[in-house]
Amino acid sequence: MQTIQELQAQLANGSTTAEKLAQASLEKIESTKNLNAYISVLNDRALERAKESDKRRAEGKSLGALDGIPVAVKDNMCLTGTRTTAASKILDNFVAPYTATALEKLEAAGAIIVGKTNMDEFAMGSSNETSYYGPVKNPLDESRVPGGSSGGSAVAVASGTVPCALGSDTGGSIRQPAACTGVVGLKPTYGRVSRYGLLAYASSLDQIGPFGATVRDCATLLGAICGIDPHDNTTSTRPTEDFTAKLGTGVKGKVIGVPKEYFGEGLDAECKAAIENMLKKMEAEGATIKEVSLPHISYAVSSYYIIATAEASSNLSRYDGVRYGYRSAEARKLFDLYAKSRSEGFGKEVQRRILLGSYVLSAGFYDAYYVQAQKVRRLITDDFTEAFKTCDVIASPTMPGLPLKCGMNESDPMAVYLSDIYTVSLNLAGLPGVSVPCGMAGGLPVGLQWIGKPFQEADLLAVAEATERLNK
Repeated sequence: MQTIQELQAQLANGSTTAEKLAQASLEKIESTKNLNAYISVLNDRALERAKESDKRRAEGKSLGALDGIPVAVKDNMCLTGTRTTAASKILDNFVAPYTATALEKLEAAGAIIVGKTNMDEFAMGSSNETSYYGPVKNPLDESRVPGGSSGGSAVAVASGTVPCALGSDTGGSIRQPAACTGVVGLKPTYGRVSRYGLLAYASSLDQIGPFGATVRDCATLLGAICGIDPHDNTTSTRPTEDFTAKLGTGVKGKVIGVPKEYFGEGLDAECKAAIENMLKKMEAEGATIKEVSLPHISYAVSSYYIIATAEASSNLSRYDGVRYGYRSAEARKLFDLYAKSRSEGFGKEVQRRILLGSYVLSAGFYDAYYVQAQKVRRLITDDFTEAFKTCDVIASPTMPGLPLKCGMNESDPMAVYLSDIYTVSLNLAGLPGVSVPCGMAGGLPVGLQWIGKPFQEADLLAVAEATERLNK
């Protein structure tokens, strides 16, 4: 995998052009079609934008580190004039009439979007097997899943079609596929990146973030997509900053919190050994390892799936014909059409989550489930706040074991849900997290998840970069 830095150096010394990079990326996409990482490939659009980039560079007007760099984006982000399907039959022919803020910023920085990547339908899944367009294959072991829901973006980077990509993370959907495919995946703080133009799954949990071949690539991409949203002057999104500024500063003097709840029963022994070995290396570099406690973390998966499915049920009700009423025969036809479209247009996993969400929001169960889940969410947030009083960052596994075998989404969906056990709590608390390879187990990479304080991505990425260096 070539990095953004390496490609920019080639562009700067004239050994290649943006058009050649785009063409090479498109050819690589074609040669790796068996992995099914892409839903749409934007050949003409990409080559046209690449020529514009070359013209800017020739005139001495390059836009910066991403100008001319091929990038892939998850197919739940709107891009004007292109299909945006969220990997669902119901949106198979939907062409976006506007562009998501994150993609506007990406293209304003000169990046070349070469394609829209495959994903779990409406981002609902942890294996990338619920897509209407078929499953994505893990390039490291095609008998195993690449993780979801942003598996297509992770595989796009892991297979070398692009140096970086965008995904979305609702409960681990960037970090988990990054761990499964051996790349770096960052979920920013909730509110760091605008969600305008992102097709919603669970609005209080969703966050757009980058994949990269390296931590520096993720930092560079994050710097391009975050910042104030021009479409919403009430947004809480913060101004952008240089997330590469602290890379290379190491971990000397850092206090690393290790939650005792994360390293007990349920964690694969080889994965645990790889993570503990990395923590010893960190200690040798001058970091202090400190045990911390997250006492309510055992309730994270339960509360997450109640909140996420409740919000999904509400968000996907826009595809429900009920809103048209029965005031006329034509309205009744519309109702029948949309009711049919929901049953035929949504896959099994999406239907399952809509049903669960509708149940927990119903009059008889709202207080017993949804309200209680929100209370647990607050307790989990408070646990992290308390832990961060004594440490700078928190270390945890990204996944409890190796990537799951293909087909488990059908045979054992509960096992798939539980693969998010270490990641969902960050979405509930709105915290930033990054998965970085830290070793091997069973011939496959192991992801180490670093958890940071709100809006402290620069510090978090510095620790992640040290992990990357020590893993070489």
